[in-house]
Amino acid sequence: MKLTILGCYAATPRTFTNPTSQVLQIRNHLFLIDCGEGTQVELRRNKVKFSKIKHIFISHLHGDHFFGLVGLISTFRLLNRENELHVYGPKGIKEAITLQLKLANSWTNYPLYFHELDSKEPQLLFEDEKVSVETIPLKHRIYANGFLFKEKPGERKLNMSAVLKRKIDVVYYKKLKRGMDMTLEDGTVIPNEELTFDPKPPRSYAFCSDTIYKPDNLPQLQGVTVLYHESTFLEAHAKLALPTGHSTAIEAGKMARDAGAQYLILGHYSTRYPDLTLFANEAKTVFDNVLTADDGKVFDFDED
Repeated sequence: MKLTILGCYAATPRTFTNPTSQVLQIRNHLFLIDCGEGTQVELRRNKVKFSKIKHIFISHLHGDHFFGLVGLISTFRLLNRENELHVYGPKGIKEAITLQLKLANSWTNYPLYFHELDSKEPQLLFEDEKVSVETIPLKHRIYANGFLFKEKPGERKLNMSAVLKRKIDVVYYKKLKRGMDMTLEDGTVIPNEELTFDPKPPRSYAFCSDTIYKPDNLPQLQGVTVLYHESTFLEAHAKLALPTGHSTAIEAGKMARDAGAQYLILGHYSTRYPDLTLFANEAKTVFDNVLTADDGKVFDFDED
């Protein structure tokens, strides 16, 4: 599980900061989350292969989270893309994108599917044998969702010394990995636990931006491996958070603490602040494992 931050600042792009966009690599999937202005440039800068992006998740229809989408879709066309592209986002995203393609007479030469969202309850968006993706209902100035990416339990690992000692034929290895007990020719049953090791615990990643402090999401987030939570403001400007539909660094820390998260990644910073350590220091007053996103930063959780 690897997260690449393409942009993590609020409002408008600057020459040295970018609005929200990130890439999550998990179980052989490459998911693009939000697509602020300049995303395709940052994809190139970070050497992310365009062809591997098959699913794009848009949290809400404020420009700093999706103004880069039509450009990326158009670039895929120029690159003669053939693979399907699925875009998940609030109701209206199809109209916003297809109108621009229509006026430019630039329809895609690959299958483009929009999955429009309007539910205020968690909703399953994607699922295969390795991973699932569901919405996290947020509360912002307009309809918004976060996204929860969850690995499914992997196969068990063979205890080769035990397997070889019992002289178990290789044809049974796959079944053992799937949890099957082994029955020998004499009728003896060997419990699977004696022949295999537990797989690594499945990991999860929750993306929560933009939103006010919303503790009613905690049941859905319980035990999450990594929580990315917006921290637009510091406590000195906490009075601005609720009216603008945002959170403070301390509120992000409380969400991570109360969800039992292993890690908290802060992002969506207001550009009024010159030093990101200020955000981390405040969040650490309530939660220990705080990381700060920054453009171009990569978090590799396979190293844990």
